[in-house]
Amino acid sequence: MHIDAWIESVPPGWVYALVALIIGLESLGIPLPGEIALVSAALLASRGVVSPWWIAICAILGAIIGDSIGYSIGRRGGKPLFEKLGRKFPRHFGPEHLESAERSFHKWGMWAVFFGRFIALLRIFAGPLAGALRMPYWKFLIANVLGGIVWAGGTTLLVYHVGKVVEQWLKGFSWVGLVLAALGGAFSAWLLKRRAAKARAEAESVPGAEAAPGAEPAPGASADTESGAAAAADPAPAPVAD
Repeated sequence: MHIDAWIESVPPGWVYALVALIIGLESLGIPLPGEIALVSAALLASRGVVSPWWIAICAILGAIIGDSIGYSIGRRGGKPLFEKLGRKFPRHFGPEHLESAERSFHKWGMWAVFFGRFIALLRIFAGPLAGALRMPYWKFLIANVLGGIVWAGGTTLLVYHVGKVVEQWLKGFSWVGLVLAALGGAFSAWLLKRRAAKARAEAESVPGAEAAPGAEPAPGASADTESGAAAAADPAPAPVAD
């Protein structure tokens, strides 16, 4: 079962805890689809199943707490921890992934934690790698809190409002489509009826006995006509005098 179907199948009260847990574990460094879980929960909120504000709060808390735990694990384990994880899980913690994340940290500093919230690869590495690289915790905490609020809260509210607009648009479109279908059916029936009446009027106005212009004569009549024309052209010879 996909994560979005799983979230929709649980009771509404458990959705909040599930969103916080999935996003927290992803932020800690475990590769889970946190963004899909957040979007699915926000769409549920747009349908009135859960509260968008509680979804946003739980997602923010899960992101901040998970990143902080990941920071502590990375600070204690250091880079050897990533090398061990890379051997066990090369798809997510391979050397190329680690090098790409390290380049981002060296380039952006503490803001790699903030922008890492919006990038799937950095979202897994941000907390543990910041600890392994010995980033000062106060810098990490500022970027972590800001990133969690903007990413989790912003995504929830954005998807919630988009879902509301799309739902209203689809409801309106269903009525518009029904009206257009009815008008299209009425117009088609009127057009077919008009063409049938026009064809009937044309058929009644043409006499049946009158030959159509340009018609070829019958084969017998053609032969007789040719014989008469030949006789007229060649008169009988005069009698010879005795």
